[in-house]
Amino acid sequence: MNIIIGDIGNTITKICLVESKNYKIKKIVFFNSNKIYSKKNLTSIFKKIIKNKKIYKIALFSSVVPKYQLLIKSFLKRKFNISLKEIKDKKIKKIVKINIKNKNQVGSDRIANAAGVYKKYKSNSIVIDFGTATTFDVINKNGVYNGGVIAPGINLSIKSLSVAADQIPLFLMKKQKKTIGKNTIEALRSGFYWGYLGLINNIILMIQRETKKKYKIIFTGGYANLFKTSIIRPFTVDRNITIEGIIEIFKENKKYLNK
Repeated sequence: MNIIIGDIGNTITKICLVESKNYKIKKIVFFNSNKIYSKKNLTSIFKKIIKNKKIYKIALFSSVVPKYQLLIKSFLKRKFNISLKEIKDKKIKKIVKINIKNKNQVGSDRIANAAGVYKKYKSNSIVIDFGTATTFDVINKNGVYNGGVIAPGINLSIKSLSVAADQIPLFLMKKQKKTIGKNTIEALRSGFYWGYLGLINNIILMIQRETKKKYKIIFTGGYANLFKTSIIRPFTVDRNITIEGIIEIFKENKKYLNK
C-alpha cells in the first residue's frame, strides 16, 4: 500500500509516493504550481505517480495556496476517489507545539518543516527555507515551534526589481566571486548573493543572541546549495525535510486519517 503526500507552494508543488510500511519516499514529482489549473496536467502528473499501485484513500498535503489545494482536492476525489486532508485541519495533531499567539498564521509548510526537523534532529534548530519567501523557523529540542522570520525570496526579489526598474534584466542567480561587478549582471549577482548571505548570517546571529542558545542550521528549498561555500557556520542541506515532516504528521494521525 502507498500514500500520496504533497506540498503545494506558491511557485513549486511536490507530489510524493510513500511506502506505507516503512514510510520511505518511492517517487517525487516537482512541477510549477500554475499547472494545477489544467486537468490535463494533473491527470498526467498523478498517473505517473499512481500507475497501477494500491493507494490509501486519504492523501495528506501542506498548502500555502488554498485555491490550488481545492483544485487538487476536487481532482483526486473525482478521478481516484482519494480524500485530501491538509495538515492545518483542526483534528490533525501537528507533532510540534506552536508557541505563538495566532496559530492560524503559521503556514502549513513551516509546520511541516518544524515537525520534520524536530523528529529527525531532536535539537534546537533553525530551518531556512529558500522558497517564494525566504523563511527562518526556530524549533527547540523539545518540539516547540517558537516563531521565525520571513524575508523576500530570491527569485521574487529578482523579478520584482526587473519589473520596477526598466533597465534591470532578469538574470540567473549564482555565486559572484568578486564583490565589485564589472557589468550590470555581475553587479546584480554580487548584490543578491552577498546581500542574501549577509541577511542569512546576521539573522542566525541575532536569533542566537536573542535566545542565548546554539542551533543546528538546516537549509532547504531551491537555493539550499547556493551559499554552502560562504556560510560562516556549520549547516546541513536537507531538501526533503518538508515532505518528511508531512510524513511524520501522517504517521501520528494514521488512526484518524483511516476513519
